[in-house]
Amino acid sequence: SELTEEEQRELDEIRRRKEELKREIQQLKDEIRAVTAEMEGMDNVDEKGPDPKAKMANTGRKKFNIDPRKGIDFMVEQGLINDMPEDIGVWLYRTEALDKTKIGEYLGENKEPNLTVLKEFVKLHEFAGMTLVEALRHFLWSFRLPGEAQKIDRMMEAFAQHYCALNEGVFNSTDTCYVLSFSVIMLNTSLHNPSVKNKPSLETFIQMNRGLDNGADLQADLLTTLYDSIRKEPFKIPEDDGNDLTQTFFNPGRQGWLTKEGGKHRSWKKRWFVLTDNCLYYFKSPQHKEPKGIVPLELLQVRDAVEVRKPHCFEIYSNDGLIKACKLDSDGKVVEGHHSTYRICAEGEDDKDEWVKCIKASISRDPFYEMLHQRKKKAQKGH
Repeated sequence: SELTEEEQRELDEIRRRKEELKREIQQLKDEIRAVTAEMEGMDNVDEKGPDPKAKMANTGRKKFNIDPRKGIDFMVEQGLINDMPEDIGVWLYRTEALDKTKIGEYLGENKEPNLTVLKEFVKLHEFAGMTLVEALRHFLWSFRLPGEAQKIDRMMEAFAQHYCALNEGVFNSTDTCYVLSFSVIMLNTSLHNPSVKNKPSLETFIQMNRGLDNGADLQADLLTTLYDSIRKEPFKIPEDDGNDLTQTFFNPGRQGWLTKEGGKHRSWKKRWFVLTDNCLYYFKSPQHKEPKGIVPLELLQVRDAVEVRKPHCFEIYSNDGLIKACKLDSDGKVVEGHHSTYRICAEGEDDKDEWVKCIKASISRDPFYEMLHQRKKKAQKGH
């Protein structure tokens, strides 16, 4: 039977996409052949040149930048480094022209010798006497953190242990150092990513890190120094393509007008809400720079809610009881919120569904948030 005009268009589109896929597949085949030929050529190193050792070292670097394991195996086979974690760590740390993404890929593997090499690599960083931000600048420049939660956890745990060992007394536990490091990384994103319209203030940064030192607050001077350092100069990221750890925590999410129910006083107020950085911020209006309140979404839940007087409602709630949030009081001071749930109404059913969808995505988009939440609880309890 003859196709309708719309069916013909769909068929033409399928054929066009098929041809496009065939071209992409061929391009990938050509790239694989080129890389294979280059690696085969590397196996036939000309050792009769003016400096065969330097040539082999250069070949080892090239092999590493294609396949880290093969590159290190080649260096060991040629006698250029010893097959010891200490030597491999030094080679990764000190060798110029190694791909920092590949270094991160190798160090992130959950097997030996990679795990021991990671410890040796981290120990080569001289963090003694540095502020946490200075240490993070050095650390995050020496390789590129991978995106997987488990790999990030191992690497940042190694960083926190080494920093605390070289700077005794700065923090009471490595958990505090670990959690504060991620707080600083997220601050870097919030302050310097142009898509984040509402920049956190120093007071907000201090409030978000309350109780981290075995249940006590960190010194305001320490947090002020960290905040000012990041505000003045962002982190420099190797081979920055916008897809690294400092972007992992940024999710522009959604923004718009919603009506929220008060905590102590059950009055309803219209506020401008912004969903970003795994947090829900609300402002008096889009023009205001300082949020009226902040709701960290770590391990919270969201669901539809029925409100007789207000249609199109949803609520954010915690299975652990009170939600740890903060807001500005009438005097402009940051105080802890008193919500066990946040009941919020949208302007329409579609708007409500979209907010619920975006909040769910923000809560669950990365397993690292749960890991970080558990470490934060540990740091606040002090054991």
